[in-house]
Amino acid sequence: MACKYEKEFEIEEKSEIEKNQELMDTILQTKKVINEANINYELAEGKLIDYFLYKMKAEQARLDYLIGRAKIMGITVDMGEQVNPRNT
Repeated sequence: MACKYEKEFEIEEKSEIEKNQELMDTILQTKKVINEANINYELAEGKLIDYFLYKMKAEQARLDYLIGRAKIMGITVDMGEQVNPRNT
C-alpha cells in the first residue's frame, strides 16, 4: 500500500492587520455563540439546561481570554458589536 504525501508549501505569515482582524472576528463570533446559548438556555428543559449553562460559561471564559489578548495587542473592544483597532 503506497502512501501519498502532500507537496510542501511555504506558510505565509499574516500581517499585523490580518491578525487584528481575525481576533476581532473571533471576539464577535464568540459573543454571538454566547447570545445563542443564552436564548437556548431560556427555552431548554431537563438536562439541556445544564448543557447550555456549561456552554455559556465556557464561551464566556473564551471571550474573557480573547478580550485580554486584544488589550495586550492594543485593540479597543466595544462590546456593542463594534471592535476598533487602535494600532492600525
